[in-house]
Amino acid sequence: MSATDTPTDTTTLTLTETAADKVRGFLVDQPDVDEVALRVAVQAGGCAGFRYALFFDDRQLDGDLVETQHGVTLRVDKMSTPYLHGAVIDWKESLEASGFSIENPNASGSCACGDSATF
Repeated sequence: MSATDTPTDTTTLTLTETAADKVRGFLVDQPDVDEVALRVAVQAGGCAGFRYALFFDDRQLDGDLVETQHGVTLRVDKMSTPYLHGAVIDWKESLEASGFSIENPNASGSCACGDSATF
């Protein structure tokens, strides 16, 4: 489990600097900001069979992959790690919508909403 500040070849997923800025902005008002991490997970459900979950979490689970990128701590549970290897989390903003997007080379398909994937 590495604790680097920028993505490396052994990084499971990459958080862009734009996405990290947004995460830090959301965390500004958190009382224990040093204890909170962005948890990224793949869960059963969604239109295509699996859905991505991003949420703030102060727990450290057995087998978590923990990395720090651009000043943001990321946690990925051991079941989600293989599904997220090589994925990139970015923040997209347009007139129509804004939010996190995940580009995942492991997904064989997705639905129109972009929040779920097939593996």
